[in-house]
Amino acid sequence: MSTLSGPGPAPQAPGRGPARSGPPETSRTVRHHAPITATGLAVKVVLLGLVAGIAIWAAFPLVAARLWVGLAVLAVTTVGLCYLYLTRRHIPAKYLVPGTIFLIAFQVFPVLYTASTAFTNFGDGHRGSKDDAIVAIETSSVKQVPGSAEYALAIATTGDPATGPLVFLLTDPGTGRVSAGDADGLRPLDAADVTVAGSGRVTAAKGYTVLNVGQASVRSEEITALVVPTSGGAVRSNGLSRAYEGKAVRTYDRGCDCVTDGETGRTWTADPDTGAFVAADGERLAQGWQVGVGFKNFARVLTDPNISGPFFGTLLWNFAFAIGSTGFTFVLGMAIALALHSPRMRGTNLYRVFLILPYAMPSFAMLLVWRDMFNTDFGLVNNLFGLGVDWFGEAWSARLAVLLVQLWLGYPYMFLVTTGALQAIPKELTEATSVDGASPWQSFRAVTLPLLLVALSPLLIASFAYNFNNINAIWLTTEGGPFAPDNPTNGATDLLITYTYRLAFGAQGAEFGLAAAVSIFIFAIVATVSAVSFRRTRQQEEVYS
Repeated sequence: MSTLSGPGPAPQAPGRGPARSGPPETSRTVRHHAPITATGLAVKVVLLGLVAGIAIWAAFPLVAARLWVGLAVLAVTTVGLCYLYLTRRHIPAKYLVPGTIFLIAFQVFPVLYTASTAFTNFGDGHRGSKDDAIVAIETSSVKQVPGSAEYALAIATTGDPATGPLVFLLTDPGTGRVSAGDADGLRPLDAADVTVAGSGRVTAAKGYTVLNVGQASVRSEEITALVVPTSGGAVRSNGLSRAYEGKAVRTYDRGCDCVTDGETGRTWTADPDTGAFVAADGERLAQGWQVGVGFKNFARVLTDPNISGPFFGTLLWNFAFAIGSTGFTFVLGMAIALALHSPRMRGTNLYRVFLILPYAMPSFAMLLVWRDMFNTDFGLVNNLFGLGVDWFGEAWSARLAVLLVQLWLGYPYMFLVTTGALQAIPKELTEATSVDGASPWQSFRAVTLPLLLVALSPLLIASFAYNFNNINAIWLTTEGGPFAPDNPTNGATDLLITYTYRLAFGAQGAEFGLAAAVSIFIFAIVATVSAVSFRRTRQQEEVYS
């Protein structure tokens, strides 16, 4: 007789162990790393070795310039890369870090450097420090005086005879010692490394290429301009075979922070706001130094009538050029793409080959060809149509000419992208409009065009940004002309980029600070237009999604 004492354990399946009570155990995810092959290991070693080599190569100039912050960033970056790729952790970072580094190096850093330059007077005459300017002023005023030491001179280079840096090989007639001199100063050479002729002139030197008379004559202007600073003055050439150590006529006096001309007694006082030595009558010495000028470059663009007047007129034409170039090429490219997209067309592949020929040719070469085709006297355009138009002599004809050139160069790109976008539009949508009784134009306007704009709007915005700064299209055809007689710095077809180039790098010398300030204006304009356009594009996508 059995006794019932409540429910017993649940029956077990044959061959299984006792059932477990409680929640089931959570399974653990086991990660298996793919084994590193010999090739992969070799590639990793080579790349990391290259990173270490570049870091060591970059460390020496940083140490020489005492840029300790840059050296610390370099060291941390190198150690971080080695740690990241020598361990099996942080898998996502292994893919993200290279792209981030390239983004910082080629996008973020140039933009920040340009922005920082816009707040300085950096340019010709204002490239280095104040000490560099003082050395340049003193050495450029060196003249030969009675009793100046003279040397036998040989002209040499440290590289190619035609383009390499020039070096003076100087032989002291009293001691026979040979020295090499350049803009950094004199340094003695070992007698075993040089060969000296009976006249005292060096004919060969280890590590240098001695120039013959013909090679030196070609670079005579550079030889005359080369000044080798010394403790007592500076060494300059006197012809191609003799040199002298002269005395500086203009010297710097630290007490008054000024430069004095020993012959005339004229004085130029240092102006820390402009980075130049200025006389009482406002005359400035050509050699200055780099200083921060705040917003002066930006204020100059907006308030200087010689810049601001042409600036805003050029801005209007710049918008017209960018919109016209983008719009006309899009309309023509879309029209051709729609024609070839029709199922009734035959031989479409052949047509497409011919239509993309302008896109396949180098644009700079085609721009030069088109410039000749618009020539008034012998150009193909005038001769073919029996015209006598001075295309590049009048403002509006020149503007029409550059827009026509842009149309020819740009429509193949729009044709290609529109053809791809048309392939992605379902045929059922256009067929549905036909069933509803819509005409082809109504179907295109209501269905095809909106869907094309949704797909191509980012490309159109990018094309606008490119054409806004399309310096080649203007510089290689009209060079910004035609120019008004009273304003040779701003032409009828100048874009902001070409106007900036001529303004900042014209005959008066390079003004990188001013050019950077105008570049920031251009960046702000393009960025604003792009941001507004992208916002409208997103709204359009929401409507047709």
